[in-house]
Formats: sequence, structure tokens, C-alpha cells
Amino acid sequence: MAAPQIFKDYVVRYRKADRIYSAGDPGTEMYIVQSGSVEIFREAGGQRIGLAVMEKGDFFGEMALIESVPHATCAEALEDSDLIEINSTLFDRMIKGNIEIAVRMLRKLSIRLRDVSLRLDQAGAATSPAPADAQIAVASPEPPPAGTGPEPALEEKPAPAPAAAPQPIQEAVAATTTAPAVTSIQRPRGCHAVLLGEDGQELFHIVSNRAAIGRYDPVTGLKPEVDLSTIDLNRSVSRHHARLMLEGGVYSITEELGALNGTFINGRKLVSGKPARIKSGDALNLGMVKLLFQEVAPA
Repeated sequence: MAAPQIFKDYVVRYRKADRIYSAGDPGTEMYIVQSGSVEIFREAGGQRIGLAVMEKGDFFGEMALIESVPHATCAEALEDSDLIEINSTLFDRMIKGNIEIAVRMLRKLSIRLRDVSLRLDQAGAATSPAPADAQIAVASPEPPPAGTGPEPALEEKPAPAPAAAPQPIQEAVAATTTAPAVTSIQRPRGCHAVLLGEDGQELFHIVSNRAAIGRYDPVTGLKPEVDLSTIDLNRSVSRHHARLMLEGGVYSITEELGALNGTFINGRKLVSGKPARIKSGDALNLGMVKLLFQEVAPA
């Protein structure tokens, strides 16, 4: 995918094993991966500790740019890569031009703040004397899905689907290919709908009234209830692709703004942001992923 005109003068080529920045370097730019892949890591005690692998569409280095502080990690090209190098001036233009970038950054910041608050709560609980007849239960943050650390991020690929869709350069990208395969399991308590594969296998069980559909996002750490990472081999589904809702006994699905490659019910393309009715037996296409929606009696 070619970079939009606004970015063409900012694309920089890095060869395999080129160091993009090291911990302590001035944070004067952030980067968006246009092609190739980049590893984010720390160096401690002579060891290299991998944190994440960024691929097409992922951004990194943004905190150093926003806060005007040195980078806290290192970044190195894992293969020949084209990166869009964003300085503060271009960053302002980019945010104004596409709000989805700001939304993803806000999600990331929100998760960081939540983690800091949790650690403070844990520290406070650890220093407070526990009652003799009770134990203080301290919540732990939910771990990421199995096989996601460090998390390779893969970009959505355009689908040769029924309708073409514009591709914003910052679109969120896929989860690790090492995640466990999806298998049919016993329906969980409260399950009121299922999504089946083309072979009739129950792939996903819906238990909430607002189920997010998409793919695990290593940038924000968010995992949708319907995580298509393991079956979307073509990476055609956006991380925040759609939302399945149950209200007053009626099901509807809404495509998220900015989702790539379209969402279809029985071949009819949905309008982003506009809920559409869905019922048992309807064929649901998200990018190149084909599913069958089925209501079931609550377990």
C-alpha cells in the first residue's frame, strides 16, 4: 500500500538490523511502519529483552515525541523496512487529518493509566495490615492471550471482496500467528448466540449484549470478545471491526468507523456506524472471514 501524499516525503528506508533508535536517544520523532517489521526491545545486563514486533500500520515511539523525553526502549529493523518518520509538526497535521490515530493513542494511554492505578492499589494493600479474620484480595491485571508476548503485529491486507474500501495508513493490525487455534468448546454459561464456521463448527460463543468483533490489538492490549486473529489468515479484518448487540430481544451489528474491507450480511454491505438487523441463519462476512450467525437458548 502506497503512503498517502502527505507522507511521501517522510518515508525512510531502514535495512535489516539497522538500529532506528536506542534507549536514551532524544525522542524527536515517532514512526509508522509502511512495510517490513521492527522489533521493540530493552537491553539489560547484556541481554536483549523483546517487547513487541511492529508491522505494517503499527506506530511506535509516540510517547517520547509527545512528552519530549528520551526513548525508553530500543527499536531495530528485523528486515528491510520503510517507515514514515513523524516529527511534531507532521504529527499535528496527522492527528487533525484522521482522528482514528488519536483514538488508538488514547486507548493506549488509558490502559497505561489503569495499570499504574492498579499497581498503586496493590502497593497500598501490601503495606496495610490485614484484618486477623480476613484476607485482602488484590486484583491482577488480565493477562494477554496465550502466545502474545512479545506480540507480532500483522497489518490487514486488502480483500478482493465485493466492495473496495479506503485504507488509512494507521489501521490497527493483527495478532501473533502463534496464538492457539480456535476450537469448538462447551457453551459457556449465559451464551445466547453463536458464530459458526463454514463447516458448521461453533467457533465463537456470545455471552454479552455488546460483543466486540475484531482482532487482538498489541498496541492497546485490547482483545475483542470475538477475536478473529486465528482464523483471519489473510488479515482482512480490522482490530476494531464491528460490534454485535442485543437490545430488547433484537440483534444488530454495527461496523466500526475506519474498519477495512467491509462487513456484509447476506451479501449486503453495511454502512459504517449504522446498526443493521441480524437474525438466525444470516451469513456474516467480515473482510474475507465468513461466519454464520445463530441464536441459541441461553445456557
